[in-house]
Amino acid sequence: MEVNVHEAKTQLSRLLRRVAEGEEITIARAGVPVAKLIAVGPSNVARPLGSLEGQIYIADDFDAPLPSDVLASFFGGEATPKKPGRERPEKVARKRSRR
Repeated sequence: MEVNVHEAKTQLSRLLRRVAEGEEITIARAGVPVAKLIAVGPSNVARPLGSLEGQIYIADDFDAPLPSDVLASFFGGEATPKKPGRERPEKVARKRSRR
């Protein structure tokens, strides 16, 4: 169903009732569709735990360290990440004095 903006403003409650029943409503301005009213799915629906049992597999070593060549690709070719440099004491002192 398509309605114009004026009708959507004046009949919003009726349109929302129709949307809740499953209908999609398009709102148009000067005959050009600009919005669509659709129903929101059920919220806070509890999903049963274990519903994918037997359908997925997580390896025992899924959190093991990456091989060095794969790890290197994350750090631009270096096998180990660089440790952040320490600030010089005078910079730290200036930062503290600004507080």
